[in-house]
Parts: sequence; structure tokens; C-alpha cells
Amino acid sequence: MKYIFSLLLVSISFGLFAQQKVVGEREERLERGDKLIQFSGIITDVDSNSVIPYVTITNITNSQRYAANYKGYFSIIVHPGDILQYTAIGFSKVEMTIPTMLNSSQYTQMVRMKSEITYLPMVRVLPWATAEEFTKDFLSLKIADDDYEIARKNLSGKKLSGMLQTLSRDAGEISNINWRLAHDRALNKNMVQTNPLLNPFAWGKLMQQIFNGDKSRESDN
Repeated sequence: MKYIFSLLLVSISFGLFAQQKVVGEREERLERGDKLIQFSGIITDVDSNSVIPYVTITNITNSQRYAANYKGYFSIIVHPGDILQYTAIGFSKVEMTIPTMLNSSQYTQMVRMKSEITYLPMVRVLPWATAEEFTKDFLSLKIADDDYEIARKNLSGKKLSGMLQTLSRDAGEISNINWRLAHDRALNKNMVQTNPLLNPFAWGKLMQQIFNGDKSRESDN
């Protein structure tokens, strides 16, 4: 009987000890960082402050991956102490650790990434297969006229005469022509023009010219 009682007491003590151990482990996990944190932020370029879209976010602690949207915004669930890695094409990797001493279940931080500059080797592209083809094209190259040659061609007589035939009259020139025509009409408005067919002096002059022409032909014969 005493043996059974002792065995029962030991079992109860062991169960209480195991329960206290589990409770202690839970408290230790909570203190160590097993509580959930809503981590949000925006990823931007460190130089231009422009957002970086579709950045890959990797939680190295639990091997989970996430992605930011096209505006560079993200919101994920993490634990205190988790290590996050941000990767994007053309940018250097960025790693950050979630703080362990957080009083709130929400955490916000701006993530800045630096662009990587890649220098490519210089490539020369030549349109000529051989040096002879280059020489031929260079000798037949037509060099454009400079400012002096362009001005000389524009002031040449041929160019100016062509411009006189094609250019429209300006307002000043049209006004001068109209004024001259109006002046001529004002001077000649009282003059009556005669018909030369009704002028006897004109007929006499014509007959005299005809007679003189006949005399010149007779003298030639």
C-alpha cells in the first residue's frame, strides 16, 4: 500500500513538473520571439527615392518568400529576430533583422536598395567589311555646305530671279502698286483715246511709207 501511494505521488509530481516545464518553454518562446508581427514597408531606391517594384523578400529564418507589389509596398507576417533578405535585378542585396524588443504587434520600416552599375565592354560596329570599301565610301562622301556656301548660293542671281517668280507679294508692295494704278487713273480720267483707223493723218503716213517702200525696191533693181 505504501509502495502504491509512493508511486502515485511520484507520478503526480512528475506531471506537475512536466506541465511547469511546458509553460516555461512557452513563455521562453514568447520572450525569444515567437509572437507574430505584422511587418509593412515600402522599398525605394537609395539614390532617386523612386519605388522598386516586385522585389523578392526572403525570410532566411524560416525559408519563406514573399514579393512586393508594383508600387514597392509589402506587408508580411514575421517573428522578432527573423532575418529578411531583399533581392531585385539590378540592385544589391539588402539584409535586415526584425528587432526582438517590440512592444507592438505591428512594425513599419522603409527599405532602401542601391542600384548596381554594370560596365559592359566597348563594342565597335563598322559598316565596312574592308579598308578598301571604307576608302571608296569616304572619297565619294558628299560634304554638306557650310554657312558661307549656303549664304552665297542664296544670294546668287539665279536664286534671286527664281524667288522673284515664285515668292508672293508682300503687303507693302501690293499697296504701292495699287496706289500707282489709282494715280494713273486719276491723271488720265479726262483724256479720250482716239481710234487710229479713223485718223486721216495716220492713213497718210501709212500711204507715204508704202510709196517709199516701192521706190526703194525700184532703185535696188
